[in-house]
Amino acid sequence: MSAAGPAAVIVLAAGEGTRMKSPIPKTLHRVGGQTMLGHCLAAAAQLSPDRLIVVVGHNGEQVAEHARQQVPGAVIVEQDHLGGTGHAVRVVLETVGTIKGTVVVTYADTPLLRGATLARLCAERVSAAAAAAVLTARVPDPTGYGRIVRDEHGAFAAIVEHADATPGQRAIDEINSGMYAFDGDLLADAVKRVRTDNAQGEEYLTDAVSVLRSDGYPVATVSCDDSEEVQGVNDLAQLAHASQVLNSRLLQSMMRAGVRIADPASTWVDVGVDLAAGACIGPGTQLEGSTTVGAGATVGPGCLLRDTVVGQGATVIQSVCESSVIGAGAHVGPFAHLVKEQVK
Repeated sequence: MSAAGPAAVIVLAAGEGTRMKSPIPKTLHRVGGQTMLGHCLAAAAQLSPDRLIVVVGHNGEQVAEHARQQVPGAVIVEQDHLGGTGHAVRVVLETVGTIKGTVVVTYADTPLLRGATLARLCAERVSAAAAAAVLTARVPDPTGYGRIVRDEHGAFAAIVEHADATPGQRAIDEINSGMYAFDGDLLADAVKRVRTDNAQGEEYLTDAVSVLRSDGYPVATVSCDDSEEVQGVNDLAQLAHASQVLNSRLLQSMMRAGVRIADPASTWVDVGVDLAAGACIGPGTQLEGSTTVGAGATVGPGCLLRDTVVGQGATVIQSVCESSVIGAGAHVGPFAHLVKEQVK
């Protein structure tokens, strides 16, 4: 890894997302006003990688276009069939060639992942001089996740997928998040040696880690203390949960910065919302898009503001405001509906 960041971040976004039961591609569903893919690309971009590579599935033009909008320099690689995570990374390396330096692999359906967590993963791989570093977490219910198996000294030994795990291994609560930082040269060789003799008949990227370990290379682990960060979203119930977690995270940050939120349980904000210290947000209020609220302003109860500017000391009560500008000290509502209007 260079001083600026890893050589590459590979974001896997080729999954079909059939469990979403939606015509919208899985990774383009929104959490906090931003797509899941957008969240993951933003986290990856925080590392300042030399290359940001997005793997899309067959007919993934919509996902590819969105990725380019979020990161104009993103490299798009198509995985022509869903042959597993190892196959996806192998296709990337066959397309762009061996990547020298640290290569991070992450997923487009983990919208709660923080860039700082990926940065710790990269740093550990380098400081430990490891062939790979694995991001792990301990969870109350590890069903469906690969388990981290350790040796008698507590060092990493293997990753065993849930479908292939013994009853004893399934009792392990430390899971593989599926996110890694690899030595690029060693990764290029390891993915060529991944087998498909498993329950799914797929190339698991986890097996590339096992190949490196069996070759005698050290494999490090980094524990993610907030297991919510690594939770994937596979259906609309999980999407709603991720939205709640992110909303709570955003509100906590805003309150600590001096914003009064009267009822966090009934208040929703998007990631692009900017609330000045001293602003007051009443119950039952939803702030969307690029909405900004100035110091001393009161918004709510019962408001929906989208892409709206609220000036210092203004008051908005029980109103819907879209793409509007509410001047300093102005009063709006109750029961107003503004669309592209200016209120002085």
